[in-house]
Formats: sequence, structure tokens, C-alpha cells
Amino acid sequence: MRITNKIMQRNNLSNINTNKILEDKLTGQLSSEKKIIRPSDDPVIAIRALRLRSNVTEVTQYYSKNIPDAESWLKVTEDALSSLSSIITSCQNDCTKAANGDLTSSDRNTIIEELKAFASEIYKTGDADYAGRYVFTGYRTDTSLSFQKQTDMRYQLTEQLNRTNIDTVTHVNMGEVATWTAANYSDGNHSGIVEQQITESTCYRFRLSYDNLDAAADYRDDMLSAEPVIQYYDASGTLQTINGMTEMKSTDVPDPYSQVGDDSVIYVPDTGEILLGANVYNTLMGTKDDATTGDTDESQILITYQKTEFTADDLRPQHFFSSASMEGTRNASGVFEVDESTKLRYNEDYLDTTLERQAIEYDVGFNTTIRVNSTADECFKLGIGREIDDLVNAMQSVVNLETTISDMEKKIASTTNAADLEMLKNQLDAANKAFTYQKDIAQKRFERGITAMQGFLNDTSLAITNNGTRSSKLALIEARLQNQKTTFETLQSENEDIDITEVAIGLESASTTYEAALMATSKIMQNTLLNYL
Repeated sequence: MRITNKIMQRNNLSNINTNKILEDKLTGQLSSEKKIIRPSDDPVIAIRALRLRSNVTEVTQYYSKNIPDAESWLKVTEDALSSLSSIITSCQNDCTKAANGDLTSSDRNTIIEELKAFASEIYKTGDADYAGRYVFTGYRTDTSLSFQKQTDMRYQLTEQLNRTNIDTVTHVNMGEVATWTAANYSDGNHSGIVEQQITESTCYRFRLSYDNLDAAADYRDDMLSAEPVIQYYDASGTLQTINGMTEMKSTDVPDPYSQVGDDSVIYVPDTGEILLGANVYNTLMGTKDDATTGDTDESQILITYQKTEFTADDLRPQHFFSSASMEGTRNASGVFEVDESTKLRYNEDYLDTTLERQAIEYDVGFNTTIRVNSTADECFKLGIGREIDDLVNAMQSVVNLETTISDMEKKIASTTNAADLEMLKNQLDAANKAFTYQKDIAQKRFERGITAMQGFLNDTSLAITNNGTRSSKLALIEARLQNQKTTFETLQSENEDIDITEVAIGLESASTTYEAALMATSKIMQNTLLNYL
């Protein structure tokens, strides 16, 4: 075969171009530190790179964003629950101190002030938030757990209770002793006070989650019911209703606690109590769940009532109960007028006791989720504040009687009229008897308070344990994802990244080869026909 100059020229140029392509490829790899620039360079590497990059991106999202977010939420929850536990423990310590009958007036006032401060702080702790989201309010992360200021809003709510929520309350029937002053001791209401008028009465009650409830006459039937009602399941599993309650105020004379008959149901809106007669109590104590009926819990007792006035730190009903609300304003007479267009219903499915409450879960791994929230009804129970109210009221009654007795003694010391002295001594005897009764009631109330606080503390400890368990599980997931992230990043690097030393050597070799090809070509291409003459 005859080799012409043209063939040699073409072959040399082809070889030079091949060397140039290799040099360009190695230069691109060295500058990008990647094995391929375009998918067409190596489709296998390209496909594998897409898969590995997707894995790395997903793991990074879990490891660097979702898990830290979940950890922060759990930490905020843990801090709030720890504060709650500390407050309840302090309340329990005060109960232990107050259960000691040997207290001075100063001791009692100190305990009252401490308990009031604790009651306010408990629910402020429940308003803990993370990144602007309240952590104890379920899906309503934009709504605080408690009201931040005095609020008028008509709520009707249904509490799901059972027979364990029925307790026994003992009350001192003090009559007019409770309103005695040095100025009115001789008027028609107080002049006849004698020791025999002071008695004790005991009855059963439901202590509702709120006080200062609406009077039954103010109820609206376009919400849930037109009056406060109690519903329970009878032996056949049929829902029965107790309505037509007698309404009284705690300040009435005679007081409602002494007016409870065997078939009575007395609604006391100012204290948030429903007093039960013995027959009604026995009926409700007979409720029990029937395991054969599946989803229905026949042991629950449903109490529906309305409340309009909420103070700062009162808990919002929509975080705890099946309820309805209406906004409104007060007219010139102080009557609250609702705006029916604002009617909202909350948690209607709560009446189905089989449903899971509002759990917030984070994706923290491949097909792995973890719950991060604790709901208010697990730990920030309304019963804590109501229990403290009972304790404060019991102790305040003792303090008030101490003050009354002191005023009576001063009045006796300054009185010379024999008839007035006789009257005042009768009143003092009555006050001392009431004081003895009330002191004993307060002591027993605080003894029960120790147990009640221990129950709330147990609930809080359980919530802390559940939160800690989630944190521990999250830590294990984080460790696993860290290993996965390292593995995927290593595989990605091995698949995509070059060995810089190897490529640098290859580039130097390619450059040398390219220069040599240019030199050889230049020598060949210098030949002309004159070289053959």
C-alpha cells in the first residue's frame, strides 16, 4: 500500500486530536474533581450518581434538619414538664405543711399566697412554644394553651368524666357568721347567732373544670344544650339524661351544701360544682364499661355546661373538650350578646373515646416517624388548678374566721352593755365552733391534697418518661442516620470523585505525548518535493 503525504498528514492530525481530547478530558476531571462532566461520558456512573445523590439528599434532610427540629421540640417539652413537676412538688410540700394542724395565721397566709402563685405559674408553663408553635396544644400550634387576658366568649363544653371523679365534700354551715362585722353584729340578721346554728353537712359532688359558670337562665339552645345536663349509660347501655337541676349560689343562706336531698342535683355555677343526692350518687356509681360493646365506653359520665367569662391564665376549652364557641360583645346592660356567625365546633370526635388525640409526628428516617408532642390533657390537667382552688378556699375560710374571731374579741373588750356582751359571746362561741370545724376540714382537705398532687405528679412523670423515651429513640435513629450518611457519602465519592494524583500524572503524560506528537508531525510535514530531487 502506498502511503502518501496526505495520508500521513491525516493520520498525524487524527493522533494529535486524540491526544488533545484525552488532555481536555483529564483537564476537565482535574478542574471539576469529578470522573464525568456529562452523563454521556459514562452512563453507568451517571445513573449510579443520581441514585446516590438522592440517598445523600434524603439522609441529609433527616439528619441535618428534621432530627434537630424534633430534638428541639422534645427539649422544649422536657423543660416545660420539668418545671411543671417542680411546681407540683412544691404544691405537695405546701399540702404537707398545711396538713399539720399547728399553724399560725402567718403560716396560713404564706401557704395561700404560695399556692396562688403556683396555680398561675402552672398554666403559664403550659404556654411553652418552639419557633412560634405552642408545644402542648396538639394541631392548634398557633393557639396558646391558656387565655392571655380577660376574655368574654361563650363556650359550651362536654366533660367526659366517670364515677372516680365524684368526691365527697364537707361544708361548715356558718349562716350569718360568715358575714359578721363589728358594724352589723346587732342587726336583725346577726343578733340571733348562737353556737347551735353552726353545723356540718356532707354531700357528693362533681367538681367541674371551671368555676364562674353561666347561670342556667343564660344558656343558649343553639350550641349543644339549653341547660346544664348530666348524661350516663344505664345497665342496658342506653344513654340517659339528668336535667332540671336546681341552681344555687355558694353564698346563698342557707347554703346549697346543706340543701342536698337524696334525689337532689344542685348546680352551683360560681364554684363550678354539681352537688348530688345519695340516690343520684348511687345511680352514677353503678356505671361501668361493657367490654362487649366495642368502641362505646359506658363508664363515662358526660356533663355539658356553658361558660362565658374567662380570666387570664384560664385554659382554653378547645384544647381539652368537645365544645362549641361563639364570640360576642356586652351591651350597655352588661349582657353578653353572641354573634351567631362566629359559631365554631371543636373536637366532636373526642366523644369517641377510641380515637387517638392530636399527635404530631416528624419523618426522621426512611419510613420512620416519631411523635414529638405531648398534649395538654396528658399533663396540664385542669384538675390541678381546681385542686389548688379548693385548697386555697379551705385555708382562706380558716383565715377569715380567725379574723372574725379577733374582731369579735376586740368588740367584746370595748363593749360594756350587758345585753350586747351576751350577744357577742354567743356570736364568739358560734365563730369558735365554726373555726374548729373549718380548721378540721382544711386539714383533711390538705391531707387529700397530698394524694391528689401525687396523682398529678405521677401523670407528669409519665409524660416526662414518654418524652424521654421519644428522645432516646430519636438519638438511636440519629446515630443510625449518621452511619448511613457517612456510607452514602463515601459511595458517592467513590463513584464520582477522581483520584487527583492519578489524574494529574495522567494529564502530565498526556501533555508530554501531545507535545511529542506535535514535534513529530512538524518534522514530517516539513518535507516537500525538493527533498526527493
